[in-house]
Formats: sequence, C-alpha cells, structure tokens
Amino acid sequence: MPNSLDLDQISEFVEKWWDKSVLPSLCEFVEIPALSPSFDSDWEANGYLDAAINTFIAWTRSLPLKGLSLSVHRLKNRSPLLLVKIDGDADGEVLFYSHLDKQPEASGWSEGKGPWKPVIEDGWLFGRGSVDDGYGGYAGVLSILALQDQGVSHPTCRFLIETGEESGSPDLSFYLDELESVLGVPELVIVLDTGGIDYDRLWVTESLRGIVAGTLSVKVSSVGVHSGHGSGIMPSSFRLARQLLSRIEDENSGEIKPEWLHIDLTDKMRKQASKIIDMDAKAVDDFPLLKGVEKQVENPLDIFLTMNLSPSLSIIGADGIPSIQDAGNVLRTNTDLKISIRTPPGISAEVVAVKVQKLLEENPPNGAHISAEMTEVADGFLSPDLPDELAEMLDIAGEKFYGNKPMSLFIGGTIPVMAMLQSRYPDSKFIITGAGGPGGNAHGPDEKLHIPTAKKVTMCMAAAISKAIRQ
Repeated sequence: MPNSLDLDQISEFVEKWWDKSVLPSLCEFVEIPALSPSFDSDWEANGYLDAAINTFIAWTRSLPLKGLSLSVHRLKNRSPLLLVKIDGDADGEVLFYSHLDKQPEASGWSEGKGPWKPVIEDGWLFGRGSVDDGYGGYAGVLSILALQDQGVSHPTCRFLIETGEESGSPDLSFYLDELESVLGVPELVIVLDTGGIDYDRLWVTESLRGIVAGTLSVKVSSVGVHSGHGSGIMPSSFRLARQLLSRIEDENSGEIKPEWLHIDLTDKMRKQASKIIDMDAKAVDDFPLLKGVEKQVENPLDIFLTMNLSPSLSIIGADGIPSIQDAGNVLRTNTDLKISIRTPPGISAEVVAVKVQKLLEENPPNGAHISAEMTEVADGFLSPDLPDELAEMLDIAGEKFYGNKPMSLFIGGTIPVMAMLQSRYPDSKFIITGAGGPGGNAHGPDEKLHIPTAKKVTMCMAAAISKAIRQ
C-alpha cells in the first residue's frame, strides 16, 4: 500500500464522517447515565456502563473498517473494559486509551440542557461525557478509517477503553496484567483526554505533576489538659506539627527545601513556558486572591514554572482541632493534618513517599508520637521526545488543520492513568492531547465538546499514525 498521505482528503473524509456517523452515535452515548463506579454503587445491576460499551461497539461495527476485532473483558467486581483491534499492514504497534464512564450530573445546567440530553448548538455538543472522554474512542477509530480510505499503510492499532477512569482507574492495572500478552509493547501510546488553553492549535501535554498525600499525626498526651495548668509546659501538638512541616517547606517563602523534590528545568521547558505566557497572560493570573494578598512568586515565568513543574506543599484537611464555637481552654491531645505534595514530572512518587515519611518521623521534637503515612501516591508524567519523522508530520498536520503548529502544554495536576501507562511501557513514545479547552466545563454543568476541534484532533491523529510505522 502507498504511504503518500493527502491531507486535503483526510480533512474532507473526517468532516463527512464526523457529521454523518460520529455525532449521531455520540449523542446516543450522552443519553446514557454511565456514572463511574465511585458514583454508582449499583453500576453492575444498572447496566449503564455496558450500555455505553454496546453503543460504541455498534458504531464501530457499522464502519467499513478492515481488520477489525472487538472483545469485552470482565474481571469479578471490576468495571468492564473494551478492547478494539484494527490490524495494520505495516510494522509497529499503537495503543489508544480512552474511557466511557462519566462524572455525576451536577446542577446548574443552562435552560434546555442537561447531563443526559445531547444538544448541538453553535458548534458544541452539550452533555455529560461528550468531551470527557466519550469522543476519544470515536476520534481514534475514525483516524484509522481515514487512512484506510486512502489506502495508506498503518501499524496495528489497539484501543483500550475502560469504564473506571473517573474513579481513579482502580481496575485498569488488573486488566493490563490480564491482557499483557495481547497488548504487547506499543511503540506509541495516544491518549485523547486532555486539551489546551485555546482552540487555535493542537496542544500536546508534555508533563503532569505527581502527588504524594497522606496524614501527619502528632500526639502528645492521652487526655486534654486545662490550658491554665499545662500551657507552657506540655508541648503543643500544633506547634510541633508546624515545626515538622518546616522540614519540607520554608514557612516564610513557601520554598520546598529538600533537593530530592526538585528537578532541573530544561531550556526547552523554559522556552515553551515563555511562549504560553506570551500567548495568554491569564495562564498565570487566574487566582482569586483577596485584595492586598500577594502571591508567593510574582514573575509570570516563575509562576508558570512553579504551578506546573515545581514541587509544592498544601494542607488540605485537619483533625483533632475543634471548631471555634466548640473550643474550650484545653490543651489538645493531638493534631492530624492531611498533607498533599505535588511532585515534579520525572520523579518517583514512591521514592518521595518513603523519604517524606522518614523526614517527618525521624528525631521527633519533644519526643512526640509522630506518624506520617502517605496513602495517595501517584507518579507524574514526562513525555519523551517523539521520533523526528512523526514530530514533523504532527507539525505539518497542525499547521494544515489548525493554521498553527502544535505547542507543548505543562499541567500542574495529576492523571494517574498516564503514569500507569508510562510505567508499563517505559520505552514507548506518547501523544497526550485532546479537544478540551476553554468553556468545555468537564465535570461541571454545561459540559460540552467543541466539535470543530474534535474533528481537527481526529485529522491530526490520522496524520500521526501514518508515520508511526516501525523503521
């Protein structure tokens, strides 16, 4: 088969098939209240996750795809997973990832709209799951069909479509174990579950921060003691907790102290960050601070790098401290704090968790009883460079379909599934992108998919797959 790709034909094909085939099926998908298992304890009996899978299967089987096979996999007490395979005629393996489970309904939808009511208006498809991430599987499969339409060679492509992502993907690792021999080792992994800061270009996620979170517990006494009797003598559990936190964070500047929590920022990262700031000043100025409250860092570049590529410490909960209304003049027995540490991309969260626990528990001040158990540990994501030929094609396609070349995006949050996939396939390349963007409102009211962008993402993925052939 030839490998000459006609981008104009890709555009015409994708436009046509999105309108006549994808959108009708995607509207059917929106109508299904396929809540993720965390939000529907009776998900198995209700059958909505299965209905979402069946809708996608019916659509896929309606296409004139060559080399198609599908299989639904089920493990006991775990949400189902769909595996789609499209045989290729060229060497190489590509793995697409997406999910069909959804967030809860939320209140505040605009008049005439609702979570399970698909509405197409002004180029948007409203409805829960439209942009997060129901469209992803459709876009991926259609990108392969667009290549087959031209007779362009492509590698074998597999689609791993789960139904528990919005619950933190607790079942995915079990399926990856179960299907290890079937999935093989892909040269390229594509995930269409992110987006960018505008709809004017393809945004490719280069990094995500990881997370290490848990409870710091400081205990000093077995019972509360009248403050008139014990204050100044018995150590305050709050003061000791504050002292321990200072081992991690400078209480004056907010700077994270341990060197092992930092990475060296490359020139490439700084240049990409500067471009993003030049394009959109709001990217570093969207903080609802009260009048007169100053940021910890003021330089726009420093703000961007800090929020996306640097470590940080947050106290997100507390126990052992009564409300002001209920507080008496009593020295409390303990102070428990829920701490959340964002780790830079490329650092092992497991290693950080061990070091944080040791740092907080060793040499306890005043001999206090200290425990620091880290219960939420997830690596970040740092994308390796794409092969030159593939990166060049992505640039060409981005400029053709968007009018601008793709840009790198750094994200300060954590998507555990990205780290999970990268740990499974450490030598694979990744394209993490999507149709999300301003106004998409994923997880909230009026969630909506920007249809023109979803089409462009599909076109760009078709171009990328045409160059994802093992050399």
